[in-house]
Amino acid sequence: MRIKSKIADKETLDRIITRIAHEILERNKGSENLVLIGMRTRGEFLAKRIFEKIKQIDNVEVPLGILDVTLYRDDFRTRLKQPEVSVSDITFDISDKDVILIDDVLYTGRTVRAALNALMDFGRPASIQLFILVDRGHRELPIRADYVGKNIPTSQSEEIKVKMEEVDGEDAIYLVELDNEEEKK
Repeated sequence: MRIKSKIADKETLDRIITRIAHEILERNKGSENLVLIGMRTRGEFLAKRIFEKIKQIDNVEVPLGILDVTLYRDDFRTRLKQPEVSVSDITFDISDKDVILIDDVLYTGRTVRAALNALMDFGRPASIQLFILVDRGHRELPIRADYVGKNIPTSQSEEIKVKMEEVDGEDAIYLVELDNEEEKK
């Protein structure tokens, strides 16, 4: 894997999160009916940052949960050799709420499909809106994000790597070139 370019740094990431928090509040006419659900792993940290921005803007703490979709994936048995299964942490009712589902990269749409299935086990929301930090294209399912931090079209030999301070020690978005072995995975 070779880094082709650095798409965003810490300041750019912070500006994106601030912009999206404002868009979420504007579209939903405030935070009254909102809940935030971050998808493990980096979506979890993005959700916590959106939570903090909404708290700063609206002076309200919206419910925040974490969703693990590993067992809902359609490639659970075939592609994932030793899947790391974590526990979802949603301690509130999502029924009749406007759920903001948060993840780092949208690619084929399969992870989002798994998340939608998983969310239905927690209740029947009024709506589910999707925030994606980076949309890289190549959809296999008819899924689109309601809020997009950046659109970065990629080739099949490229990938987006999102780095978050909490797990990677830095905040950044990189466009990377895969080698032939990585493309086959």
